[in-house]
Amino acid sequence: MAGKTGDVVIKKYANRRLYNTGTSTYVTLEDLAEMVKRNEDFTVQDAKTGEDITHSVLTQIIFELENKDGQNMLPIPFLRQLIAYYGDQMQVVLPTFLEQSMQAFAKEQERMREQLTAAFGKTPMDMMNVSAPIKLVEEQVRRNTEMLQNAMRMFTPFPLGKGPEPEAGEAASDKPSKDGGGLDELKEQIAAMQRKLDSLDK
Repeated sequence: MAGKTGDVVIKKYANRRLYNTGTSTYVTLEDLAEMVKRNEDFTVQDAKTGEDITHSVLTQIIFELENKDGQNMLPIPFLRQLIAYYGDQMQVVLPTFLEQSMQAFAKEQERMREQLTAAFGKTPMDMMNVSAPIKLVEEQVRRNTEMLQNAMRMFTPFPLGKGPEPEAGEAASDKPSKDGGGLDELKEQIAAMQRKLDSLDK
C-alpha cells in the first residue's frame, strides 16, 4: 500500500541495525511499528547506498507481527490468492484496490469512534445508557464485516478447489478466460470503492 514520504529518515546498516536520524537513537522493528500506529511518517534508507527500502522494511514488520501468537490477521486463502496474482495482469490494479479498501475501512472505524463518543456523552447518567452505543457497535461490526467480505470475494470468489457452476446451456468455451475476464470487473470494483470513499468524505 502506497504511503507518503515522511520527514524522519531511518537508516539501516549492514549489521541490520536501524538508526533514527530524527532522535539520534537506534530503534527496532517494534519501535517502527509503534511509529506507524502513531501515524508518524518515515522513510527507511540503506545507510551505504541511500536506496529507499521502506517497502521491504514495512513488509518485514508485517512478517514479524504475523508470527506473534494470536496476532494473525491475514487469512491463508487471502495469502494464497495474493501470491498467485504476482506476475499476473491483475498486479497492475491490485495495489490501488487494496489501498482504497483499507482507506474505506479506516474511515468506517473513525466514524464509529465519533458515534460512540457522541452516544456515551460526558455525564454519569449518559454513561449508564449503553443501549445506543451497543447498537452502534453491532451495526459497525456488521458494516465492516460486509465491507471486508466484499473485498475478500475479489480474491477468493469461490471456495478453494471449486469453481463456478456452469449455467444450463452454457458451454465451457463461452466463458471468459481466466486472464482476461476479471480485469474489467476489478477495475469496476476499484471505481465503486473510490465512489464509496468520496461519499464518506462528504
